[in-house]
Amino acid sequence: MTHATSVPPPDTGAPLWQQAIFRVLKEGGTKQIAYVPDAGHSHVIRSAIADPEIEDIVLTTEEEGVALACGAWLGGQRAALLMQSSGVGNCVNMFSLLQAADVPFFTLVTMRGEYAEFNHWQAPMGRATQAALELMGIHVLRVTHADEAEEIVSAGFDAAFQAGDRVAVLLGQNLIGRKKWERN
Repeated sequence: MTHATSVPPPDTGAPLWQQAIFRVLKEGGTKQIAYVPDAGHSHVIRSAIADPEIEDIVLTTEEEGVALACGAWLGGQRAALLMQSSGVGNCVNMFSLLQAADVPFFTLVTMRGEYAEFNHWQAPMGRATQAALELMGIHVLRVTHADEAEEIVSAGFDAAFQAGDRVAVLLGQNLIGRKKWERN
């Protein structure tokens, strides 16, 4: 029997590196994926929505995701926060909760303000993202090439949930692809 569903299927045509990222999260036992919608995370978001074992949570602002990750951990679950580099600036104060409560944390950050950026408003936070995360005690890893995505994301995930670290994996803008204004 076939039934209709309102859940969009995962994009099986997504680049292999994006598929590998979701696989790392799934095989690592992630039960909650929180996000502010972002094209760079679209495959992981669609895959989470389609997976009945993962709760996908749409946020109104990224700092809610930091609190959600803490609550998930306290409730015995692993959560991942997906955000864009501009969202890191929204989270700086909330990141102090991670250190104060000594909670493991894992986030994937799509970068803006780097390679071929068309929106000059993205540049300042793009330049400050890594330093802001490190200033708040978050270990930063960076993926710049598709063939390293699975290994680096897996290493960061393990550092968070096996070693109790706070980890951000930055997905470089050159990896995600060039963004362009669309004219009508």
